[in-house]
Amino acid sequence: MIKLPQWDQALINKYNVSGPRYTSYPTALSLNEGYDKHDLISAVESSQSRALSLYVHIPFCSQLCYYCGCNKIITRHQSKADTYIDFLAKEIAAQAPLFKHYSVEQLHLGGGTPTFLTPQQMKRLITLLEQHFNFTSTTERGIEVDPRSLAENMLVDLRMLGFNRVSFGIQDFNDDVQLAVNRPQHADTVKQLIIQARELGFKSINADMIYGLPLQTPESFKQTIEQLIELSPDRVSVFNYAHLPERFAAQRKIKEHDLPNAHDKLTMFKNTLEQMTQAGYQFIGMDHFAKADNELAIAQNEGQLHRNFQGYTTHGNCDLLGLGASSISQIGTAILQNKKELKHYYHSIETQSGCALSKGMHLTHDDVIRADAIKQLICQFELNIDEFAKKYHIEFDTYFAEALVSLKPLIDDNMVIIENNHVSVTPRGNLFIRIICMCFDAHLQNKINATRFSRVI
Repeated sequence: MIKLPQWDQALINKYNVSGPRYTSYPTALSLNEGYDKHDLISAVESSQSRALSLYVHIPFCSQLCYYCGCNKIITRHQSKADTYIDFLAKEIAAQAPLFKHYSVEQLHLGGGTPTFLTPQQMKRLITLLEQHFNFTSTTERGIEVDPRSLAENMLVDLRMLGFNRVSFGIQDFNDDVQLAVNRPQHADTVKQLIIQARELGFKSINADMIYGLPLQTPESFKQTIEQLIELSPDRVSVFNYAHLPERFAAQRKIKEHDLPNAHDKLTMFKNTLEQMTQAGYQFIGMDHFAKADNELAIAQNEGQLHRNFQGYTTHGNCDLLGLGASSISQIGTAILQNKKELKHYYHSIETQSGCALSKGMHLTHDDVIRADAIKQLICQFELNIDEFAKKYHIEFDTYFAEALVSLKPLIDDNMVIIENNHVSVTPRGNLFIRIICMCFDAHLQNKINATRFSRVI
């Protein structure tokens, strides 16, 4: 069982810096131009896996949320989704033969707003996927849902299409906050949808929340989390809003004087930790919580938790194939990304035989070793030195000499302990797991001066 985080204000003042979220190592910031279908083919040929996780990016939203930093297109024209599915169909037909020996263990639709699609468009997309890939009766099928954009009976339609997991983007229940980010929604609507999802037999119901939004206060967000706990979702993500208006034009619509100060933001997260854990949720790491009987918590307790571009997952054996504009794949030791802009994605699909890959990298042996170390720390909060050294035929202290030097201040502050052949993150340190992982990141120093990450808390 993961020990509850121990809140230490002095450490927070000292270490609350910015850093990657490590949905991959190396992170997507290390990807380079010049990759194409030949790299995908060689990645599949060299991969040891025959299990597949599919991710489909749906970039459309009908309304702009001011806080959003996602790759999205704001439109009210439903026909644009028809065109997009036309091009997805070409990409699916081109990529699927490479994965004919794979079984799909996971399907996830993200965005944008996947539920921008009408029931007819959604059925067309799922039919395309099922025609070309090998789904099983136990495939996990998940989708991100905006409670405001759901067509009538859409949850029923999704369930009939085999979806068994749903993630509601709630963000906040406070009316003033919702108006300030241009995302008004009624709490009763969200409540009824969650009740309906449970009645329909969705296997897992997730909720996404954000703290640090304009007009939020520790008191108002505490009430929001209380309302959330009453709804009893299986998993909860409570993200730290990163205000980067120089990178994301939509965020320029947020009035900076409406944003909570740093102290209030920290208080919101501290309150959330207490509320969620007191309500029986296990702190998975960073900003994720799961009920103790949820497979995510069970996997962590059994040392089987993994992490990929979708976040924490129980399917670490899967290769990940991303479809659609901006989507990222991780096949074997290759990370590959599609064109981000829609017009470039369309052009590539049309001119490059159904392939829109543009960026990527092939992991070196050193990358593979460091990725495993980071994964074990960020998922399990510990690493067995002897087992790790035997697995990779290395002398741990020599191989990670620089990392151990970087860890020294964290060890001195009792955030990390190295003893009994284990690197262990303490309750004082697990809020800072991203900083601990940064010590093992050989690529980071090349990027750190040119990039702004979100703060770790």
